[in-house]
Amino acid sequence: MAEVEMYTTEVCPYCVRAKRLLNKKGVAVTEIDVSSDEGLREFMTKRAGGKRSVPQIFINGIHVGGCDDLYALDKAGKLDPMLAIEA
Repeated sequence: MAEVEMYTTEVCPYCVRAKRLLNKKGVAVTEIDVSSDEGLREFMTKRAGGKRSVPQIFINGIHVGGCDDLYALDKAGKLDPMLAIEA
């Protein structure tokens, strides 16, 4: 299974929605909470190409975007193949 990292905050409905989809697919998610760590949020922002919103999701180190992007990948049939590739 792929390595999935998700930058989140404590209260984020989009984070919950993204985790729900990944859990449904049986994928373990490494959550990185940026709620109270400005340095970590800055690192996330650089890693995500300037995006500061959460969630920011990475599959095998590749930035796939946020919750809507994740669902769009799934709808297009591209998420499952990404999740099947091991890191």
